[in-house]
Parts: sequence; C-alpha cells; structure tokens
Amino acid sequence: METNHTIQLDQTLNVPIKRLGINGEGIGYFKKTIVFVPGALPSETVTVKVTKVMPRFVEASLIQIDKAAADRVTPPCRVYEECGGCQLQHLAYDSQLDFKKDVVKQALAKYKPAGYQQYPLLPTIGMDNPWSYRNKLQFQVRQNDNGLAEAGLYQADSHQLVPIDDCLVQQPATMTTLNKVVALLNKYNVPIYDEQKNSGIVKTIMIRVGIATKEIQLVFITNSPKLPKKQALIAELTEDMPEIVSIMQNIQQQKTSLVMGEETKHLWGKESIEEHLGDLIFDLSPRAFFQLNPEQTAVLYEETRKALDVQPSDTIVDAYCGVGTIGLSLAKKVTRVRGMDTIPAAIEDARRNAERLGVENSRYEVGTAEELLPHWFTNGFRPDGIVVDPPRTGLDDQLIQALLRYPSQKLVYVSCNPSTLARDLVKLTKKYTVDYLQSVDMFPQTARAEVVAKLTLKS
Repeated sequence: METNHTIQLDQTLNVPIKRLGINGEGIGYFKKTIVFVPGALPSETVTVKVTKVMPRFVEASLIQIDKAAADRVTPPCRVYEECGGCQLQHLAYDSQLDFKKDVVKQALAKYKPAGYQQYPLLPTIGMDNPWSYRNKLQFQVRQNDNGLAEAGLYQADSHQLVPIDDCLVQQPATMTTLNKVVALLNKYNVPIYDEQKNSGIVKTIMIRVGIATKEIQLVFITNSPKLPKKQALIAELTEDMPEIVSIMQNIQQQKTSLVMGEETKHLWGKESIEEHLGDLIFDLSPRAFFQLNPEQTAVLYEETRKALDVQPSDTIVDAYCGVGTIGLSLAKKVTRVRGMDTIPAAIEDARRNAERLGVENSRYEVGTAEELLPHWFTNGFRPDGIVVDPPRTGLDDQLIQALLRYPSQKLVYVSCNPSTLARDLVKLTKKYTVDYLQSVDMFPQTARAEVVAKLTLKS
C-alpha cells in the first residue's frame, strides 16, 4: 500500500468506509492511505479529523457522518462513547453477527492456512436478547471532585474513570448490588483508594451472580488488610439484599494491572457461590475462572460436543482444561476424559467438580500439554479426540508439535482470538483437514469473536 505523506495531524478528511477492522473500527482509504475510524461503519461516508499519522496508515476521530449506513442504530447506553467497554452498540445486532464471521474470514486471509478459501464459515450463533448477559463485574472505585465515591471503568487507554450506574451488558443484579455498595461507602465515609498518592483503601468492587441460583458474591478489593466500617457495611448489605450469600475481601497492595492480589479474606457467609451449566454444578470462589456469559457458554459447549462428534467409546483429552468445564460437559457421553492445566488450583477445582458431579471417568493432571501428551502416548494412551481452548495468545508451539507428532482422529479448537487460530491452522493443516468454523457470539455489543473449529486427521 502506498503512503500519502501529505496527510497532516489534525487535518480534516472525507473518507468512504469499506469494512470493519478486528476491533470494530471503520476502515477506509484517503487516496491510497488506510484510515482507521472508530465508530464508523461500512458503506458510510464520514468526515474525520486525523489523530495519528504513521508510515502505512492514519488514525482519525469521527466528526460527522455524511451518509449513514442502513444498519446504524442509536446506542442505548449513556456512556457508550466514553467508556470503551463495548465497541459495536452503534451496529444493528444481525450485522454484529455478520461482522464476527467476517473477522474469522479476515484472519484466514491474513495467515492463509492451506485451503482456507474452501473452509465452510457457518453463520454466527447469537443471542435472542444480546443485553444483560455478563455475570461478573469488576469496577474501579475512585473519589470524584466532590469527595464522593464512584464506581466505573477506565476510558480506553487511560486511567480516567467513567462512572457507571447502569451497564446494559451486565446482569441487572450485579448493578443493583454495586449501586448499593457505593451508596454505603459514601454513607460510612470509607476511605477510597487514590492512585496518585497510593493511599486510601477500597480500590475495586467485584460482584458475581449465579444465573441459575441467583446467589451473589461481593468482593472488596483493597489496598490494605483493613476495611473500616466492615461490620456496618455487612449488616446493612445482607439485611437489604438477602441474595448476597458471600462477602470476601481481597488485598492487592501492588501497583499493577492485575485486579486481584494473592490474599483473600472471608468476611461473611459462604466462601463461594454455586452456578449451574446444563446438568453441571460449579462452586465459584472469588478467583475461580468461569465464563462471563453462561447462556452462550452452554451453546459453545454444545457446539464443541457436536464438532467432536462424541461416541460412547471415545477417550477425550481436554487441554487447557481450567476448572474442567468442557471435559465435564462431555464426560457422561464418552468412556474417559483426561484434562490438563498448568495452574494447580484449577486442577484442584476440576477434581472437586468431577467428584461433586459423580464423574468417575475423568482424570486431571497439572502440567503442560506438550509434556503430558507424549508421556501419556508413551504409556499407551491414545485419545480419539482432543479439545484445545487456549488463551488469546493461541497454542504454544510445543503443543502444536505434540499434536502433529501424536495426532488424534478428531481435534476441536475453541478460540477466543480468530487471529491466533488462523496462525495456528497454518501448522495444524499439515496433518488435519478443517471441516468447518462455527462462530459463537459470547460478547454481544463488543468486537470480541469466539469460534469453534472442527478438524479431522487427514487419511
């Protein structure tokens, strides 16, 4: 792509938008230079102001829409543009689903795994109601200029707090609890953390609700082991909101992007809440990982089962198993499940979850797949299917080598990042055929895309 060196910072341009980028931003061209415009949509013509000039592209902010797209909608959220937590509220939901399928297509076109033009890309599975789905919130707490505590999220790329008292993608119970907590922090004048001075106490509020059980867990994340007025806070919260069954305190004294510290104190009630997923039951402690959209998680796991085409005689490996959710959802339909994870606490949870569910055909081990797979193979264990559900960084290269050296007949790749999926398919397609790619919308109103890839060993 040629670069147009005549474009200046703060220059106003008129740009036709061709498509959406992977972060939900509009992409257009001025002469032959790529222009990224957050908030613009394909088929629109927009007037923009240049905010950043790079050798191969420019970034610009939207000044006005000269010709609007037919699928543009008015975002219902009051703080949508400041908050940055959602990226697609201005796009009609059907078009959001099309976009998530297109993100997979863009990633494949970038990395070009063997035969990628022929991969069937199935329509994205969305939600009937793409709002109020998040079962957990983590909002920062800061003091405003009037000396009052406020909770919210940081603006994109900043530490500027956007106060939020009604987040439309959160389960309503989490917001009701948050607003009650903030009111009580102000009522009892509890010291609020000040980032500049590294002083004060309450930093972050975490709230998780069990969708099936309606149980709520509240975690105060603090800069100190002390929590002033905690008895008064607990008494008033539990009296007004009987659905709160667990109150915890996590101490995070480090200046870090990690929300939680190592030490968690039990303040009141149970230490965990209960959540159900289909016929599975999970205990969720404050630091336990669990999917943020349980309704679509059930859909994602059903698609994983479908892609694995599980048979009663199958043995299945669940790599990156976490607390065992995917493997345990398969266990009653197969002969054996083996899971692995590098986090000992997750494996403990997985074993406990299996025991609680009466699942006796599962085995969970701490270690990396690249260590355990060869070890299991050497000892005669041959899985019929393997599920990988890696973090956003994709598969470790040593694991890919293990999957190529010790292949199973069926491989299902559950991805939360189409870009690293496409990159990994370049190597995996040496041994496997890609049968199809199925997107599932786990995070409506955001640009995040999840996809289930069904792979079969080449004959």
